[in-house]
Amino acid sequence: MKPNRYLDYPTMSRETPWSADAIASGRNDASSLKFAIVVARFNSGITEKLLEGAREALTKAGAAGIEVFYVPGAFELPLAAKWLAHGGYSAIIALGAVIRGETPHFDFVAGEAARGLQQVALECNIPVAFGVLTTDTMEQAEARAGGRHGNKGYDAAMTAIEMARFGK
Repeated sequence: MKPNRYLDYPTMSRETPWSADAIASGRNDASSLKFAIVVARFNSGITEKLLEGAREALTKAGAAGIEVFYVPGAFELPLAAKWLAHGGYSAIIALGAVIRGETPHFDFVAGEAARGLQQVALECNIPVAFGVLTTDTMEQAEARAGGRHGNKGYDAAMTAIEMARFGK
């Protein structure tokens, strides 16, 4: 597998995605895995960058299939994931961006999206990778969507690969 542009960017497990250990263990081999990516259209300038990162990770890992689905916002991600959970996918990757505003809307949407996606994973017995940014500012979101803090869409895809392999 080819090294990637996030070589020094560790995944949630704190492992560099293309380290010798990761390659030897097969945790990053997606050649027999099929993924659904559900993307929130709200804050699309950010979510499209997250999608780009997720696609890059899955492509470099040799994913057998990638299908992308769009929903209006992060609040709709859990229901879409539940509908896709029995579609023969190895894992689902949920991508969104909830940016704090002047109202409590952020707290409700971010919390319910996280809770709902976790519930889908547990009830449907399928990995659901949480690639939903929850930031205070647009600048923070940009830094995590291909900026100085890497690409959390890429990170979510790497998590989905590892969890799909773990469950096999």
